[in-house]
Amino acid sequence: MGQSTCLALAMASFVGTHLLLSHPLRAPTVRALGEKGFLGLYSLISFATLGWVIYIIWRSPAQTPLWVAPLWGWHVATLVMLIATILLVGSLIGNPAMVDPTGQPKFPAQARGVYAITRHPMMWSFILWAIVHAALWGTPKTLIIAAGIGGLSLIGALGQDAKKAKTIGAAWQDWQARTSFIPFAALLGGRAQWSAVMPGAIPLIGGLVLWLVASWLHPMPTGPWLWTG
Repeated sequence: MGQSTCLALAMASFVGTHLLLSHPLRAPTVRALGEKGFLGLYSLISFATLGWVIYIIWRSPAQTPLWVAPLWGWHVATLVMLIATILLVGSLIGNPAMVDPTGQPKFPAQARGVYAITRHPMMWSFILWAIVHAALWGTPKTLIIAAGIGGLSLIGALGQDAKKAKTIGAAWQDWQARTSFIPFAALLGGRAQWSAVMPGAIPLIGGLVLWLVASWLHPMPTGPWLWTG
């Protein structure tokens, strides 16, 4: 079995088990094992399947890309990744989509910061990462990883909307009406205010630091290292 086939199977197992345990199998598994038992099983399967993916990537030889983006594409991608890191850091602060121990998530009267951009900032940070990497460096390995991460994030965000609308009801539907799934759609449509879009100091500084560190560790020059040579 070829390396690309093995990687595709590993990635499919990671994505498939994550989606199954996050949605259709969550409730029956919680009933059978309890919340702590479910979290333990979920974590074990996630680490095992992700470990399989990482192991195959580590063992895979270098691949010739099917395409390489022109230099201007790398400059654009560098800016897109800065947006992605700001979305990721911002998603960790006051996210109403996160699990709330009280069962009563709180929704702000007005979407602010990264939530004015999209109500799924974490998922979109991964989707943007996947799009950028697939567009820049088209090796089979890169495309498989990007498809898995991007697809999982997109399906997960859509599934979260459906699940929250069912379990939370009107409060989530009102939040949906004031925000957007697609980044910047609510702003362009007038449902969110441009004056509220500034992410704040922590997302901006944290995102910038993450962007700098990730681009410095990247095997090819990206970020400011691309601009400075």
